[in-house]
Amino acid sequence: MTTSETAPETARDAEHRPSVLFVCVNNAGRSQMAAGFLRELAGDAVVVHSGGTEPAESINPVAVEAMAETGIDISSRVPDELSPATVQESDVVITMGCGDECPFYPGKRYEDWQLDDPAGQGVEAVRGIRDDIRSRVEELITTLGVSREA
Repeated sequence: MTTSETAPETARDAEHRPSVLFVCVNNAGRSQMAAGFLRELAGDAVVVHSGGTEPAESINPVAVEAMAETGIDISSRVPDELSPATVQESDVVITMGCGDECPFYPGKRYEDWQLDDPAGQGVEAVRGIRDDIRSRVEELITTLGVSREA
């Protein structure tokens, strides 16, 4: 699996839609929740990618549970290794706790979202992280100038 979270895009489609990459260390919680919200809220208006600098073997089950409560199923997602090519292809790179391990390429729009790591936390704590991520994704959609689906 590649870091692309959508079907392969033609060059023509990609040039008309912004591309967003969510990056965290394990690509098992925060970045997967953010990608899930962006896919759900922006639909096909945005190309969504996610990846991790040290991908986990599986997605965090508590993150899956918290997202399911909102009607978004991320259970089939698989943590994926961050690809430098995906960073270069993305218009916006959102980092979440990977610090110096996150690659930096000039000319990209970077945002660092300071969020608690859901790893090892119960669903009550993860709900708060989830809701914070949703709020940030909604704001991101507005700044991208695309219409929200939901």
